[in-house]
Amino acid sequence: MSIRVRMTVLAATGLLVAGCTSGGSGAGGTTAAPSATTPTPSPTTADAKPSAAATLPALPASLTGQRLDWKRCEAPSSGPRPGPEWRCASVKVPLDHAKPEGATIPFALIRKEAGDERGRIGSLLFNFGGPGASGVEILPQAAEEYAKLGERYDLVGFDPRGVGRSAGVVCRDDAEQAASEASVDLTPDTAAEEAAYLKDNTAFGAGCARRSATVLPHTTTTATARDLDLVRQVLGDDRLHYFGMSYGTQLGGTYAHLFPSRVGRLVFDAVVDPTADTTGHARHQTIGFQRALDNYLKSTGEDPKAGSERIARLLRKLDREPLTVGDRRLTEGLALTGIAVTLYGQSNWPLLTQALADAEQGRGATLLELADYYNDRDAKGHYSTQSHSQRAISCADSSERPTAAQAKALIPEFRGLSPVFGAFLAWDTAGWCANWPVKGERTTPEASAPGAAPILVVGTTGDPATPYEGAEKMAKELGDGVGVLVTNKGEGHGAYGTSPCVTKTVDAYFLKGTVPKYGTTCG
Repeated sequence: MSIRVRMTVLAATGLLVAGCTSGGSGAGGTTAAPSATTPTPSPTTADAKPSAAATLPALPASLTGQRLDWKRCEAPSSGPRPGPEWRCASVKVPLDHAKPEGATIPFALIRKEAGDERGRIGSLLFNFGGPGASGVEILPQAAEEYAKLGERYDLVGFDPRGVGRSAGVVCRDDAEQAASEASVDLTPDTAAEEAAYLKDNTAFGAGCARRSATVLPHTTTTATARDLDLVRQVLGDDRLHYFGMSYGTQLGGTYAHLFPSRVGRLVFDAVVDPTADTTGHARHQTIGFQRALDNYLKSTGEDPKAGSERIARLLRKLDREPLTVGDRRLTEGLALTGIAVTLYGQSNWPLLTQALADAEQGRGATLLELADYYNDRDAKGHYSTQSHSQRAISCADSSERPTAAQAKALIPEFRGLSPVFGAFLAWDTAGWCANWPVKGERTTPEASAPGAAPILVVGTTGDPATPYEGAEKMAKELGDGVGVLVTNKGEGHGAYGTSPCVTKTVDAYFLKGTVPKYGTTCG
């Protein structure tokens, strides 16, 4: 399973894994981690035209004139039913935006109306990343963090196309997923392990094509950005107000590129580098996760080099001899996943200390439980389909298909960058979209947005999954006067809600239109 799974869910929902407890040798239990004021201008008729890049056949009135039927929300696949203040609806969007009069798919929404009706600014749409995270499920759980914004905005979550209730992609069943986790070596060392690794990844894509053939070719970020513009119109907003985290920054950048004159107040937090290709993203994450691990080791008083080698030895041992946990096994891949999840927030670091100590003593329950949390596996062995959607979107976006030989050639460099994460992320470049049944759209996404309103771009210096350098690149790509870089000196994936300074800065922009000075630093 790729390290990119659940990229933002931990930070966005506040379901920090610090609540996990070890059961020793048995199973553990989890419990629910100077400025200028510029109002958003009202668009004129001429200003409302999209960029040339957005040119496609006009959407029919049957789509742009939809009236939403907001109803009490049903319970999600996991977690409680949202309260009565939340209402759900579905927008019809074109399956293929090049054929807007053709087939449609549902685009699921959830909304909580603004508390101050007289002071209402409009709708504020959220994307929590992944890709593949369900905003319909996450936003009600995370809404307390956005209560201040909810006074003047309708808070709106959505499932992007190919996710959850928006024609969600399904690729394999629980038994197939469990078998893959238990048997496939994510850092193959032999020809047989390499063949099994590639065969499993190919089978994953084939399963997507078999179970989700209709939507699979149309799960691109570009298509979802076009969906958002239709949603904007149906919600009655002249401009899009949007809060994107992690992958959500890529979606937001794509929207800004396609529709710069329709950009309202946009904020990107935990930013994906729009200039990086498949290998570039893997290299960034290798550096980012090792940087976060080094910072963790320093906090314990251990030399980062010595500590990393200690962890690498543990992983090599698990590669040879997985630990038995009940009727399951803690493999090298699952242990690595468990380690990675704790690096998403500094509050989880004590749990990493405990999990590593347990594993070194032959007790794998804590790391396995952490891996299950990250992989969306519940106590009954049921998995969510977020990882299915994530791969479908990623592989529809990227036209690159690195080979096994190219991945192996990266291993020396990547191991030099991280003895813990390097080999895994090098192999992932070839495994992620191996023999994918759909051709990808492009090498890197477009994010230039000349003429757009200012967009806040928040990068955290210790972010493991989307390293700080990506925020610098995004701000530059958006263009002069558009991308406004805000630096958070700290740890974790995402700064809003954890950094009071960042939270105050973002709130001031969303609520008052206050644009911070480029390069504002928090922490």
